[in-house]
Amino acid sequence: MPRLVLHLRDTRPIWAIPHWAVAEIRDALPSGWEMLEVEVPADGRGDGGGPSAEALRAIRGAEVYLGYGIPRELLIAATTAPEDKLRWAHSAAAGVGGSLYPEMLRSAVTLTNSAGIHAAPIAETVVAMILHFARGLDFAVRAQAERKWLKEPFEHADTPVREISGLTLGIVGFGGIGREVASRAAALGMRPLALRRSGTDAPPGVELVTGEGALERLLERSDVLLLSVPETPETRGLVGRAELARLPEGALVINVARGGVLDEDALVDCLRSGHLRGAALDVFREEPLPPQSPLWSLPNVLVTPHVSGTSRGFWRREADLILANLRRYRDGEPLINVVDKQAGY
Repeated sequence: MPRLVLHLRDTRPIWAIPHWAVAEIRDALPSGWEMLEVEVPADGRGDGGGPSAEALRAIRGAEVYLGYGIPRELLIAATTAPEDKLRWAHSAAAGVGGSLYPEMLRSAVTLTNSAGIHAAPIAETVVAMILHFARGLDFAVRAQAERKWLKEPFEHADTPVREISGLTLGIVGFGGIGREVASRAAALGMRPLALRRSGTDAPPGVELVTGEGALERLLERSDVLLLSVPETPETRGLVGRAELARLPEGALVINVARGGVLDEDALVDCLRSGHLRGAALDVFREEPLPPQSPLWSLPNVLVTPHVSGTSRGFWRREADLILANLRRYRDGEPLINVVDKQAGY
C-alpha cells in the first residue's frame, strides 16, 4: 500500500500543523493510500531536524514525505533498500539548504519547498522595517525607554527622518518575497528597482537592472537595500564591504534572506561610521544571534529573531499548496515549487 508520511509537528504551536489541515490531507489521498503522522516534533526551521525512531520506522517504504525539510538519516532510510520507494519529499519551509546534502543531490527524489507561502507576511514586515527608520521610530523607542520627551532627532536641520515616497528600493532577490515587497512599496510611492539575470517579466512600476555590473548599479541608486535571495554558493557573501560602500550615504539595509548573504562585520563597521542610516535584520550568520554580537547594542539596528514570515494565515496557504501537489502527483503532472537541487533553490 502506498504511504505518505506526515512529519509537521513542531514544539512551537504556530508551526505545528493544525488538525483541520491533517484531515484535509488525509481526505485528499488517492484511493488505497495510507497516511502515517509522526507525532515527535520536527524542526520548523527548515533543516529537517534530527530524526526520531518513530520517523525512521514510518519512512521505510514510504513514497511521499511531508516535513520541514528532510533529515539526511531519513532520506537514507527511505532510499537504501530495494523495497524503498520514496519519490517525493516536500518541505513546509522555503529554505531547503539543510536538505541539500550529497545523498539528496545524488538521489532521484523530487524535492519541493514552500517558496512564496511566507511572502505576504514577510513583505509586510519589510514595509514596517522601512517605516521604522524612515519615520524615526527608532529614536522614539529609545526615548520612551528613557522616559524622555525628545523631539530633537526629528527637528534638527539634517534629520534622517524622511518620507518614503520617492525613495528608491533596491531589491536583490526578485522572487515571491521581492515581488510582494515591490507592490507594497510602489503603493506607498517608492521606486522599486530589482536585480534580475534577464530583462523580462517586470511587473508594472518595477525597473529591472540586468547585465554586467548590475549589482553595483543597483547599489549606487538604492536608498533602501532589500536582500531576499536564497543562500546558495553563488549568493553567499554577496554583499560585503565593497558593496555596502557603494550605497548612498544614509541608506538602509534590510536582510530577510539568509545571514550568509551579508557580511555582518562589514555591516557593523558601516553602521558605526555613520555611512548607513540603519539596518533591519531578521536573519543572521549564526542563529540565535550570540549575546556578544555588536548588532544587539548598535542604536541603528533593528533585530528580529527570524520571524518575519510568522502568520496564523500560513497553514491555509501551506495546506492549499500540499493539496494541489497531491492532486498533481496523483495525476502524473509536474509539481509546484520543485527545487533545483544543484542551484540550491
